[in-house]
Amino acid sequence: MIDKCIASPPGSAKVVVLGTGGTIAGRAAVQGDNLGYRAGEVGVDELLAGIEVPGVALQAEQVANIDSKDMDAGVWRALALRCAHWLAQDVDGIVVTHGTDTLEETAFFLHSVLAPRRPLVLTCAMRPATSLAPDGPQNLRDAIGVAATPAAAGVLAVCAGAIHGAQAVQKVHPYRLDAFSSGDLGPLGVIEEGRVTLAQGWPASPPAAPALLQRIAEQAPWPRVEIVLSHAGAGGRLVDALLRERAQDPAVGVQGLVLAGTGNATLHRDLESAAQRAQAAGVTVVRTTRCPFGRVLASGAEALPEAVDLPPVKARIALMLSLMQAG
Repeated sequence: MIDKCIASPPGSAKVVVLGTGGTIAGRAAVQGDNLGYRAGEVGVDELLAGIEVPGVALQAEQVANIDSKDMDAGVWRALALRCAHWLAQDVDGIVVTHGTDTLEETAFFLHSVLAPRRPLVLTCAMRPATSLAPDGPQNLRDAIGVAATPAAAGVLAVCAGAIHGAQAVQKVHPYRLDAFSSGDLGPLGVIEEGRVTLAQGWPASPPAAPALLQRIAEQAPWPRVEIVLSHAGAGGRLVDALLRERAQDPAVGVQGLVLAGTGNATLHRDLESAAQRAQAAGVTVVRTTRCPFGRVLASGAEALPEAVDLPPVKARIALMLSLMQAG
């Protein structure tokens, strides 16, 4: 039940907006074309032109300008370091403009590495900036309002008026404007005409990981973690191929595997056998579910451990960061 309402601050809040590209920064050759556009064409300063949020002073910085389907470790590194820089300054919150395709991954990565006590809000759009009815300006304005809200904290995602936490948010639709969901838990709240109404508390941040951030800053190699899907007729050939590659060149070989299982993280018997061979060869293996909602109910008796509350793409990030810390 929604039971807590927080008005936007009357004072002068400071919010930094970091641009990384995406559809929100997309441009089409023909006005109104919502499919044939190029993401990451419009700069963050242009996105902010004409957007005013009462009581909020804005500062903008372009970190990248890419299609988020092409997100990689280099952009994540740069973004994490700029977010860490601004979180150490006298600002009330940060907004990151981002593409929708990998927004949930970037949000979870920043959540895991930075553990911010102030709001770090990712926002996006499903229509490019040149659309006849772009959704980006409202999403951006809403995200700024959330970032400037007193007591807001943690890594958040704001889209179509809903506020999601980094750990739960997932993209669940390929084209509708309300493309994100927090699954069974539902969104943390909503923002309407600049007013934040919470259904849940702000998300708790994990313990800060300064050593991990320093390792990322030093451009240490990122452990290679792959995702393998279990399905009807699945076999172990993909896993065995990864093991052969690892044997030939351990420097670039796979170090971790996330198995996207059916149901409660169950695996086809042939894939499970191959995963056990990988585990015996020194590859760290975890299982999760390919189901979009719910969480794995761990039995504790399985040979392959479970990532109980993470979907495959976030389980991959968690395992990658764990291996990075261990290394």
